[in-house]
Amino acid sequence: MILIVDDNQNNIYSLKKLLESKDFQVDTAESGEEALGKALKNNYALIILDVQMPGMDGFEVAETFAGYSKTKEIPIIFLSAVNTEKQFITRGYESGGIDYVTKPIDPDILLLKVKTFYNLQENSLAMKKSQQSLELEVKGRREAQVTMRSEIDHFHLMLEALPQIAFTLDGNGKVTFVNSKWFQYSKSENIFPQTHPDDHSILLEFERCRRKGSALQLESRIKNIETGEFRYHLLRMSPVYNGKSIKNWVGTFTDIEDQKKVEKEKDEFLSIASHELKTPLTSIKAYMQLLERKLKGYDGNTEASFVTKALSQVEKLNTLITDLLDVSKIENGKLKINKKRNNLDNVINNAIDTILQTHDDKVKITRHGFIPDILIPFDEIRIEQVLINFLTNAIKYSPENNQVIVTTFVDETEVRVSVTDFGIGIPDFKQDAVFKKFYRVEESSLQFQGMGIGLYICSEIINQHDGTIGLSSVVEEGSTFYFTLPLN
Repeated sequence: MILIVDDNQNNIYSLKKLLESKDFQVDTAESGEEALGKALKNNYALIILDVQMPGMDGFEVAETFAGYSKTKEIPIIFLSAVNTEKQFITRGYESGGIDYVTKPIDPDILLLKVKTFYNLQENSLAMKKSQQSLELEVKGRREAQVTMRSEIDHFHLMLEALPQIAFTLDGNGKVTFVNSKWFQYSKSENIFPQTHPDDHSILLEFERCRRKGSALQLESRIKNIETGEFRYHLLRMSPVYNGKSIKNWVGTFTDIEDQKKVEKEKDEFLSIASHELKTPLTSIKAYMQLLERKLKGYDGNTEASFVTKALSQVEKLNTLITDLLDVSKIENGKLKINKKRNNLDNVINNAIDTILQTHDDKVKITRHGFIPDILIPFDEIRIEQVLINFLTNAIKYSPENNQVIVTTFVDETEVRVSVTDFGIGIPDFKQDAVFKKFYRVEESSLQFQGMGIGLYICSEIINQHDGTIGLSSVVEEGSTFYFTLPLN
């Protein structure tokens, strides 16, 4: 908006019409005092100021404007019909004017000057606003950096106080922070602790999880650089997301050496006990089978049915001992996987036939999908063991519905086999734990027998095949357990 200051109404009227014809917004004042009051209240891009006015003349008004922060930057064009001498023009510039126009006025020249100074002022105001916004943004960023630095320092202090080895990585896997306990197992913050030759490579396992964007949990023995001792640690590395991308990783090594020693003693006891039980149990089973054959030769002999039931319980005990031996082998790293190229479709059919022969006619197993006639590397006996476990559980935990569906799917890299039942299901918050050793869902532990080691064994078998194992389940609707095997 432009402010015209003149004590002559005719001059104001003619000048206002001239400017409004070019779409300028115009305000007017008839004295210096009125102009000052309006300038302090409103925002003007330009002031056209008459020099000869009663009371305060134009020079005094301009000098007064220069004393206020709100008005000192407004450009002023002086108009004068009398004071056209050099000394007055000079005083006009000294008073703060940017131009001095004498009357009679050339409308075209005046409009050209008004447009020029108006645009300059508008651009200047816009630049000031941009500068103020930029200064606020810079200030905000500095404050955010200070806050972030404080939070990072606080986070590092927390990591330093942990009893575990703690560290952070950036999104690409480069170490960005380690606490002091790191240096008990590594000489440099950029080098991960040395792992035992028989254990998984930390870097390879982390790279696999980094590509998937999933957390890493790994038990590994790392070397204490002072004592040279390899101690068991539980490594946990969790991604921190910023939107959909990983910003950094937070990791800890927790010393579990003492816990592993206790577990080893327990596993040794289980191994010895299982072996010691296996020998007399084999003899009992053999004698019971001989007795069953002899008693079946007599018609109507009820003792034969008792022996058959006893044999069934002996078989359950034998299966339990076999599972305990498998657990012992897994813990001691002696569970052997003999991979050979086999036809997986045949193994699936054999497992289904085994289940149908050992269960009543009410069990119905259907198949979906198909596997191409290709040979893939796997341990036939162990994979059949996994399938039988899945199928047995599907029937066991579906007392009201004995329908089971076996589904197969093959893509370019792997084959997936899933077993679906329509039984009691598993709550969401307990699904991650079902593959742990000796874990049983509380809701089913009272109703169904078992020690909670079957799925643990299955998990280890699939892991040693470099496959994946998992489940999806809805309570009272059923569960789907699956595993995958790589084609190569």
